[in-house]
Amino acid sequence: MVDLRENERKMLSILQKLGGKASVEQLVSEENLSDASIMRAVLALKGMKLLTTSERKQTIAKLNKEGKGHAEKGLPERLMIEALRRLNGKATIGTVVQKAGLEGQFIPIALGWIQKKKWAVLDSKTKTLQISERLTEGNDEKLLGLLGEKDQTTVEGLDPELLEAVQILKGRKLLEVYEKTRRIIELTAAGRSAAMKRIRVTPEVTQLTPELIITGKWRKVKLQKYNIEAPVSCSWPGKKHPYLRFLDEVRQKLVSLGFKEMTGTAVETAFFNFDALYTPQDHPSTETSGAYYVKSPKCGSVDAYRQVMAKVKETHENGWETGSTGWKYEYSPKKAERLILRAHTTCLSARTLLSKDLEIPGMYFSIGRCYRPEVLDKTHLTEFNQVEGIIVDKDLTLRDLLGVLEKFAIDIAGADRAKFVPDYFPFTEPSVELRAYKKGFGWIEFGGSGIFRPEVTLPLGIQVPVLAWGLGIDRLFMLKAGIDDIRQIFSSDLNWLRKQEAI
Repeated sequence: MVDLRENERKMLSILQKLGGKASVEQLVSEENLSDASIMRAVLALKGMKLLTTSERKQTIAKLNKEGKGHAEKGLPERLMIEALRRLNGKATIGTVVQKAGLEGQFIPIALGWIQKKKWAVLDSKTKTLQISERLTEGNDEKLLGLLGEKDQTTVEGLDPELLEAVQILKGRKLLEVYEKTRRIIELTAAGRSAAMKRIRVTPEVTQLTPELIITGKWRKVKLQKYNIEAPVSCSWPGKKHPYLRFLDEVRQKLVSLGFKEMTGTAVETAFFNFDALYTPQDHPSTETSGAYYVKSPKCGSVDAYRQVMAKVKETHENGWETGSTGWKYEYSPKKAERLILRAHTTCLSARTLLSKDLEIPGMYFSIGRCYRPEVLDKTHLTEFNQVEGIIVDKDLTLRDLLGVLEKFAIDIAGADRAKFVPDYFPFTEPSVELRAYKKGFGWIEFGGSGIFRPEVTLPLGIQVPVLAWGLGIDRLFMLKAGIDDIRQIFSSDLNWLRKQEAI
């Protein structure tokens, strides 16, 4: 006699009823049990060698919302050709569209496919459509009809001519295609024999209740043993975003090295974002193609910095007392008041150098959001983070700066090695670009650095060298996390987020 629990007995009985072999989905539909309950019973029966399990990957094709709409009404090109047929086979595009009742976003799609399928010929001069004789139903429509009835299908089970249609509908973004693992449960010879014998079901208690404890019945019942190897449903605990955690780690490392954090607002005046950093007011980076200007209010107050602005103005126009010749143009205090979304966090460095709390020697850093109208690609965003830093002390040299940058690349970003390339910035001289290499990713550009020019430091009242850098911390994280597309950091890809380590 076989001694089993209730769910285990049910499992043997159902499998025998289904011919000794079934998928988990079939077992769920046959009996009102959850996936977890079934898998616990399967694991127990597998341990008794009463059944075996196997896995098979399947590709599932399922219509999305737009696809379901087309399955119900017909593809846009089908609606257009049927309307053209009702118009005696020839009509202007406008007339056909009106007759078909097509929505605006589907008109170019219908025109493209109606010609690709050679259902009609378009006269571009008269904007007239002429119906063709070839109006056969395509495999894409056949698959659309099939999925409209079944909701989803297994790609591997489709006829060869419909396999190509899967790619067509997927390319038209009407179809979702994903992989699914199908578990097959099969009775062994011992399992078939056990299913045919009289099975004794042992009642077990899964939870101790107050009643069992008070009455003492807990001494007489059999408590179900916990199977720590039984599979359970996945749980996704709340955790800090991996990128935010990385920012905290960088911040902690810099503080431990003796740096103090600089903070400021995302909306800044052009004076601190450009002018105080010796960037001429007609520089390309000050154009709307290089910065986001605030529409309302357009200007902010710089009254507290009028004396400094006067020195900056002279420095731009004729070099003031810096030994420079300046940029040789007429400086506009009005332009200095324009409000922008800060294009870099170097503006915080300029504010810090003006602060009464500045310490010399001193080391300062900031991690802040910046905004530029960049073209989106794998390494550029219009909204990004930057780690900014300055070191203020006498006798500082370029060698000191390179040592700090190398530490960033190797110790913080996990790069294999770093190199430095000469660069140009209006506010530093010499200027250096940091690049880091990691096996499997190649070389990545992180940002610029250098020693602030006298045209920056002297108008701000600083008489000693200032090392400065502004690095794309998003790219530092890409290297550390093994990501090759910066957009991945800010995506809502739950699958990627769930796989990240929780700390």
